[in-house]
Amino acid sequence: MLFRAIVAVSLAAVAVQAEVRLNGKVTSETGKPVSGARIKLLYLPTNAAHLSTSDPTGAFTLAVPAPGPYEAEIDREGFFLLHSKRIQLSEGVTEAQFVLSSVREVVTSVDVDANPGAVDMDRTNKQTVLNSNDLLDVPFAANNTLRNALRVTPGMVQDGRGGIHLSGGTEEQTLYTLEGFQINDPLTGRFESRLSVEGVQSVETTEARPRAEFGKGAAGVLALRSRSGDDKFRYSATNFMPGVEFPKGFLIGNWTPRGNLSGPLRKGRAWFSDSMDLQYINTVIQELPRGEDRTPSWRGSNLLHTQFNLTPSNILTVGSLINIYQATRAGLSALDPKDTTVDRRSRQFFTYIKDQMYLSRGALLEFGYADNRTFTRAIPQGSEALILTPYGRRGNNFLDAEQHGGRNQVLANVFLPAFHSRGEHRLKTGIDLDRITYRQNMRRSGITYVNEELAPLRITEYRGSGELRRNNFEASTYVQDDWRVRPNVLIEIGARSDWDSILSNWTLSPRVGFAWSPRDLWKVYGGYARIIDPTNIRMFTRPWDQYIVTTLLDPDGTITHGPAFSIYEIFPSRLATPQFHNWNLGLENQLPYRIQSRISFTGRRGRNGFEYDNGLLSSRIERPEVFGGVRSPTFDAIYQLRSQRADHYNALEITLRQPIRQRYEWMVSYIRSRARSSSVVERTIDDPIVVDNNSGRLPWDTPNRWLSWGYLPTPFQKWSVAYLAEYRTGFPYFLQDSAGRVVGSVDQNRFPAFFELNLFLERRVGFRKHWWAVRAGFHNITNHRNPNVVNNMVGSPEFGHLYGGQSRAFNLRVRWLGKQ
Repeated sequence: MLFRAIVAVSLAAVAVQAEVRLNGKVTSETGKPVSGARIKLLYLPTNAAHLSTSDPTGAFTLAVPAPGPYEAEIDREGFFLLHSKRIQLSEGVTEAQFVLSSVREVVTSVDVDANPGAVDMDRTNKQTVLNSNDLLDVPFAANNTLRNALRVTPGMVQDGRGGIHLSGGTEEQTLYTLEGFQINDPLTGRFESRLSVEGVQSVETTEARPRAEFGKGAAGVLALRSRSGDDKFRYSATNFMPGVEFPKGFLIGNWTPRGNLSGPLRKGRAWFSDSMDLQYINTVIQELPRGEDRTPSWRGSNLLHTQFNLTPSNILTVGSLINIYQATRAGLSALDPKDTTVDRRSRQFFTYIKDQMYLSRGALLEFGYADNRTFTRAIPQGSEALILTPYGRRGNNFLDAEQHGGRNQVLANVFLPAFHSRGEHRLKTGIDLDRITYRQNMRRSGITYVNEELAPLRITEYRGSGELRRNNFEASTYVQDDWRVRPNVLIEIGARSDWDSILSNWTLSPRVGFAWSPRDLWKVYGGYARIIDPTNIRMFTRPWDQYIVTTLLDPDGTITHGPAFSIYEIFPSRLATPQFHNWNLGLENQLPYRIQSRISFTGRRGRNGFEYDNGLLSSRIERPEVFGGVRSPTFDAIYQLRSQRADHYNALEITLRQPIRQRYEWMVSYIRSRARSSSVVERTIDDPIVVDNNSGRLPWDTPNRWLSWGYLPTPFQKWSVAYLAEYRTGFPYFLQDSAGRVVGSVDQNRFPAFFELNLFLERRVGFRKHWWAVRAGFHNITNHRNPNVVNNMVGSPEFGHLYGGQSRAFNLRVRWLGKQ
């Protein structure tokens, strides 16, 4: 027995002595740990591969069977690929640090790659990443603003009014974050912020089933990361010369100068990156007479991001986003002449601060605070009522509005040290506290509907006060466990609880997902999540806003009905919390030549969604005996907020993407989808449309969509080709009569199929010791007609006529990239 014990101890000692382990850490150029980096360690004598992923502190551990020469390859979205890094491992533990360089424009001949990283065993959901080079290289129209760039993501659709929709959801059903803080508009919940593409390092889009830490995006999450500085001063400028156009004579056209400056505040300790964007647009409406056909506007934005390394393990980030907008004759179109337009002004001031403390054994504490303030003003051209005719709109816009919104956000997150129990577990937990404020002063005149002879058929007036305030407080907490059962099996289990002061309901949102790699460069993934739709404060202001008084007339002027009131009511105790049940299943694979393929299915089912429904039609409700100073008033509608909206979305996606070399890359995708709702047209005070059957296609429903883009090399050195091609089914729209009532089923008609091909040539040259990139080409080079406005009034002589859309347009872009 003693002999056996001695032998066992000796063998254990030999085993311990023979252990070979690499303890590594992955950081950025500024020393900030990079989490989620994929590490591949290749043993050169046998080409055996060993895989790992960095934890929230950037650390990772790899145990290998033998000492000797190894080659490391490290990949993370938003960073250049680190490959062919030789490292010699000896017996025992080897410590090493790996530095990743953020993706940015490289104007020298250095061969660097940015791999989008399709096969990632560190996530169980569908995610698409666009880095800063993608945003600069893909030739989308109006390429100075990030909003227009988002349409190059396969699951993102941009509607005819510029709104963006992820996974078939409304714009407010996506959670938009900047450096981890929510930047949805406090009132509408939409993505109203304007960011220059030069200031964004990466855009990460997670569809339908985000992790438990993201609880306010029933359609998904769009996470933005700001460009950061390093120890070298860098600068660039784009479109610093105004354009000249000849649409209806000579004019100074669109001018969109923008630039970025970054560098050290103190080398090795503090850095900054500042991006400024200006935009002057002079839109010309071809169908309107000269002198009344132009709508000038200008915007300005500034995104500042700073990083301070207080200590190597304590990093402080501070930043701000400022947006200013002013437009004259906003809303001008072929059907909306200048008198019906408004002058708009808006401002946004967003600031944030976050402190991250990296502890031992992979633990991380982070605390943050953000403040978002918005202001909008709409001033009509006069005080007359708006007149809706079969030929278009006349009179003045009826809305004179001033709105103020705000959000204060406090967040705290804790990444706990990893522990082992039938696999490795990494726990994350945190809280999110938000205070949302809103106040308005609305002054509305009225809307008159007329027939072909301009005889009034329906007169809508607004009475009461449009001045109100409304606040909300939101609290959330969550816990997430990333359980790596085996190196090729990952299970994510999470739960989230949300509460807000308007509904006063505590909700529980479970999340579960899996990723399984049956072989190298293959991944099967899927999961389920119940996601709570956040309470939109805009829905809860209508009972305190102005109310509608409607009068119906015969063509000879005889009153046939009214005056009748339409009012809004809310009974919070009767409301359930809106929720979505989302699931997905997908397969990712890396084919030869680094072609990354993805096949995925996404399903979303929403229930208990908020909808204002006319209680007079569905049930017996108590009518006020006195309202608006009138005894025994007549009511057209008593709209009650109810939890009865249902949404359905299904999508099948096939995507191929290939990074070639340096910054060259291409992508092609096809999506077959279906988006439906029981409440297509939202009943609002500002759009008093009458709809009987409100179930049907959502306005951004596109059953078939092909999308491809690329930035490709040519046989000629320093010359490149950039393109964007999109084909999709036309968007649906509804018909209405001259009295403002929807005719037939809602959204039963469609615009023609949409097709756009943008094609550009780019050359990078050195001139006077500076690098320049000159790009020239055409948007919509085929001149395919893509209208986005239709005369949908039945009985109008111009019924069915289509207007608007981007025609063929030549575009020249000059970028200054800095000194040689």
